[in-house]
Amino acid sequence: MDPKIEELSQLSPFELKDALIELASSVENRLMLNAGRGNPNFLATVPRHGFLQLSHFALRESERSFAYMPEGVGGFPRRQGIEDRFEIFVRENSHHKGVKFLAGAVSYVRDQLGLDAGAFLYEMCEAALGCNYPVPDRMLTLTEIVVGAYLRQEMIGKHPFVGEFDVFATEGGTAAMTYIFNTLRENHLLAPGDSIAIGMPIFTPYIEIPELNDYRLKEINIEADPKLGWQYPDSEIDKLKDPAVKAFFLVNPSNPPSARINQKTLERIAGIVKERPDLIILTDDVYGTFADDFVSLFAIAPQNTILVYSFSKFFGATGWRLGAIATHRDNVLDRLISQLSEAQLKGLDERYSSITTTPRELKFIDRLVADSRTVALNHTAGLSTPQQAQMALFSLFCLMDIHGDYKAAMKRLIRAREAALYRELGVAPEHNPDDVGYYTLLDLEYLGGKAFGQDFVDWLMKTVKPTNLLFELAKESGVVLLPGGGFGTQSPSGRVSLANLNEADYVKIGRAARKLIEGYYERFKSKK
Repeated sequence: MDPKIEELSQLSPFELKDALIELASSVENRLMLNAGRGNPNFLATVPRHGFLQLSHFALRESERSFAYMPEGVGGFPRRQGIEDRFEIFVRENSHHKGVKFLAGAVSYVRDQLGLDAGAFLYEMCEAALGCNYPVPDRMLTLTEIVVGAYLRQEMIGKHPFVGEFDVFATEGGTAAMTYIFNTLRENHLLAPGDSIAIGMPIFTPYIEIPELNDYRLKEINIEADPKLGWQYPDSEIDKLKDPAVKAFFLVNPSNPPSARINQKTLERIAGIVKERPDLIILTDDVYGTFADDFVSLFAIAPQNTILVYSFSKFFGATGWRLGAIATHRDNVLDRLISQLSEAQLKGLDERYSSITTTPRELKFIDRLVADSRTVALNHTAGLSTPQQAQMALFSLFCLMDIHGDYKAAMKRLIRAREAALYRELGVAPEHNPDDVGYYTLLDLEYLGGKAFGQDFVDWLMKTVKPTNLLFELAKESGVVLLPGGGFGTQSPSGRVSLANLNEADYVKIGRAARKLIEGYYERFKSKK
């Protein structure tokens, strides 16, 4: 193995990609195909039209407030009469797609969510203008209700759910992760040397963050089995019964296999939670909206689960940085904090005393908000209000899509790309009812065995390192994949995003990968 490649292979896959991209781009006039990145090339247009028209209406409202001032100066919108003025705006601009959507959104908020339409319009106008601090700092009041309804529809669905939950709007799912890890540590819920279980394979930072000097946590892998459609065997899930395991972190559907946890495993985890009511679960469900009838662990074990959701992938909104954390109002986190030693509680009293006179009553989710701004800057905490307005409109777009047309379109797009890729590979993907298809793993052993037999695979595994194959693929064909091993997969593989290129590009990727393997097969035959 090339010493430089050996050194690079130790990097996170997200850092290794830069070296692969450089190599793939080294041939002049050759198109580089980067299938390693998860950023989708599709996006939801209707709620964006809605945001632009909302901004237009909000600016009109602002200019009404300071009509006596020179042009270019506006004031805060006025609450009184805003519904009537909005109806006039809708009649005047009914030809705009975004205006039609806004009119439907206001009607939905009033008639289906039971909220005051005028109050919602006022909140949205002030949010779109970005003219005030986020108040409350955790999330705008009506926006939290709207986003909560969306999370309930997509993460809980028809599953029974008792009680209410709170939502904290964050700068994407990555910010949510950062805040959660930090607050768990600051509130003595996780300490150096504690054991946490990690559902593997997983988004690489979940592997890397606990190992940092900030946390120094002991990781116990819960391995999904590709032979079971990337489900967790009972023997792996049963590791959670160990009282030494403080928390279970996972991505569901998984990254990169894109397989959601099946009902049987969800119920097994729920049973363990009943035996272990102190277990903390952190589930990142960003890909859940690509599945039909998805059920989150937040629905199954709500009092023990922290839900993280990002709007980035489903709505093509990675640049908007929109995420949310949800916790049940009756949760294990608050109970565990209340059971800390008196010395620990006094330390936390001191930490949060500048923002409340009753720090011991401060909920975990509001500690997240305070810690996200180093407590002292809590008064300026919160996601920017224009971001929250767009988050509300994304949520309403799906709440109003009663037939699921947008979701169906996304699924068709991804499945067509997957079919094109595997068709050129010459191997049909195995059917998996729990696969949502955002990513696919090109498993070297599986594909090589299907195409040329186990003897060839055994020879290939002894002859070449998987990372070398990724570098060779990049050099020879300009195709960039990420190493599956960087996400904790046990078999040599490359992660392919099915979201960020067009169907014709996946045809080229399939051909390039097939050509690479065929080249090695010719070498194998000559050796024999």
